[in-house]
Amino acid sequence: MSARLEPKPGQSAAILVVVFLVLLVGLLQWVFFSHQLGSTATGLSALAQAELERSGVTNPVTAVLLNFRALDTLLELAVLLAALLGIWSLGAAVPGYRRAGPVYAGMVAWVVPLLILVAGYLLWIGAKAPGGAFQAGALLAAAGVILRLGGAAGAGLPGVVAQRWLAVAGIGVFALVGLGTLVVGRGFLNYPPAWAGWLILLIEVFATLTITTLLVAAYVGSEEGV
Repeated sequence: MSARLEPKPGQSAAILVVVFLVLLVGLLQWVFFSHQLGSTATGLSALAQAELERSGVTNPVTAVLLNFRALDTLLELAVLLAALLGIWSLGAAVPGYRRAGPVYAGMVAWVVPLLILVAGYLLWIGAKAPGGAFQAGALLAAAGVILRLGGAAGAGLPGVVAQRWLAVAGIGVFALVGLGTLVVGRGFLNYPPAWAGWLILLIEVFATLTITTLLVAAYVGSEEGV
């Protein structure tokens, strides 16, 4: 008699998970394509273009992120801050690097200033072309990671107190601008057209500093590492 092959409990659970995921993906695809086929709307791009002159910037992506749906961007910064607080709560990180050799150190001396320069350009040009706070912050954070890999324990971050202020500066300025527009009777984060461009630039400057601090600090892993 041939022995019957029965699946182990772990294998049965894995099979059920796979079947569930396949059904879930199929359901999501059905919902997406049925909505696409049944929808006659042209989307929001035409509406965004129509309001672009009042947004304070000429880049439609920046207009959406920092004006039309600025509250979403504010909440994204809050999510990054919550993630960093979770990382900090884990305590001191175990050192996982050693000082780099002269070749890497020479590269750091060239690449880090270049990343800082390009980040500044992306921050400024974001009102007119692809760029902005998140792109600039990501580049500055990359510079911090390179410094950390080169042996700089603090990855270019300031002291703990300054780091905490920078971690909340972007969210604070964002919220203060929103409260200011609320006080003058325009609604939360509903900028006056004449001031929209400057307010967006102010928010993006501080948002860049906050994004950089949050990403680099998350990579370092603990406040004790700075």
